[in-house]
Amino acid sequence: MIQNDLGFLLPVTGFPWLGRARDGRAGRAESSVRDMEHVRLGRSGLQVSRLCLGTMTFGLQSDEATGFAVMDKAAEGGVDFLDTSDAYPLGGDLATRGRTEEIIGRWMAGKRDRFIVATKCFVPMGPAPFDGGNSRKHIMSAVEASLRRLQTDYIDLYQLHGYDQNTPIDETLDALDDLVHSGKVRYIGCSNFYTYQLVRAIGRSQTLGLARFDSVQPRYNLLFRQIEREMLPFCAEDGVGVISYNPIAGGLLSGKHNRAATPPEGSRFTLGNAGPMYQDRYWHEREFETVEAVRKLADQAGVPLVTLSVAWVLANKAITAPIIGASRPEQLDASLAAASYALDPDLKGHLDDLTYEYRLGDAPR
Repeated sequence: MIQNDLGFLLPVTGFPWLGRARDGRAGRAESSVRDMEHVRLGRSGLQVSRLCLGTMTFGLQSDEATGFAVMDKAAEGGVDFLDTSDAYPLGGDLATRGRTEEIIGRWMAGKRDRFIVATKCFVPMGPAPFDGGNSRKHIMSAVEASLRRLQTDYIDLYQLHGYDQNTPIDETLDALDDLVHSGKVRYIGCSNFYTYQLVRAIGRSQTLGLARFDSVQPRYNLLFRQIEREMLPFCAEDGVGVISYNPIAGGLLSGKHNRAATPPEGSRFTLGNAGPMYQDRYWHEREFETVEAVRKLADQAGVPLVTLSVAWVLANKAITAPIIGASRPEQLDASLAAASYALDPDLKGHLDDLTYEYRLGDAPR
């Protein structure tokens, strides 16, 4: 039996694949899914695992074989919620875009119905002005390309990867509504929106009688808490799911980086065109000092720093599922452990107080 967030028990027999194991790995994955907590995505009826696997490293920072191993590891840990984008892998260029979706499509062969797949559009996929953004033209062409790369005939959650100032939001929402009614997309969401943009989009959907956003994907961690002031309260009140990214601050909250050294090659902080962005976000003396202070609390509690960092995100009731990631499968262990770690309220209070200053500011994303 699986218990939903209203307390009802759902019979496992309603999901035939849970009772069948074609091999040892499949059996472990099926057992883990039963153990992993599942929650509703916003006010929708869609149940997703409490942790979401991010895949943006697949195809550049990690090769395909490693990507397969990471997804295997996540599935064995009970994660059946995958997030990607047509723009991935992170740090790439026009020549590499779409590669991550292709890797996921090959991995999902024969097991598509066992996973909730979320992808995105917005980032330019070609040289022309209409090859990006949230126009009807681009959305319709982008979804077809994603379906082809993912080797599927539907996408569970289709998200806008950014806000398009050059396209009326009504045009964008109307196109997404058509995709929902066509069956190619089940639910819709957005990523990297300001709170006012999210509120306005939902308001226009309700006014026009169109499908509305069921989720938003913002950055959120101990070193970036600005969304606590407006976005998270709105989402909690209006039933918008929150799939937050960067729970360990691009790896800085792993505690493995040395402030006295330059960012190491192969890390998020040197990865292609994304490296400078991550350095600007986190590679600062203040952030390193905070990481050391958080590490001391983690050591006192006898818990890995990564587990504590992800558990802190999970402890916010507005969060549906933080997006965890890895460039190697063994890196997932500490993040997966957060799903079953009970964060002591006093410890959470200490973390809240220690990182309070990161609630301030108005970073664009």
